[in-house]
Amino acid sequence: MSAIPACPRCAMEHTYPDGELFVCADCGHEWPQHATEHTEPAHVVRDCNGNALADGDSVVVIKDLKVKGSSIPLKQGTLIRNIRLVADDAEHIEGHSDKIRDLVLKTCFLRKA
Repeated sequence: MSAIPACPRCAMEHTYPDGELFVCADCGHEWPQHATEHTEPAHVVRDCNGNALADGDSVVVIKDLKVKGSSIPLKQGTLIRNIRLVADDAEHIEGHSDKIRDLVLKTCFLRKA
């Protein structure tokens, strides 16, 4: 017989199996007996509206942005094509506009085109 784990919420040992779930008698927390597989990647990059972004997507800048190292600002409505996601960073993307190359932009200032 396998050992029944303690409750992950309250850490009490008074747990019991109930069908496909473990139940804590103290706090009422329920959790699955078998680990479920997540089909979603570890981090999902989302734009300001909550739409998921992927490599190669096009995005639009939602407000004027000053660009460090350039005298040209990035205007509202500028289209950024063929974006690249930054590894292990859900808040930044890489791309370039028609006038400025090698941009790293925060996703909170972008929306999917």
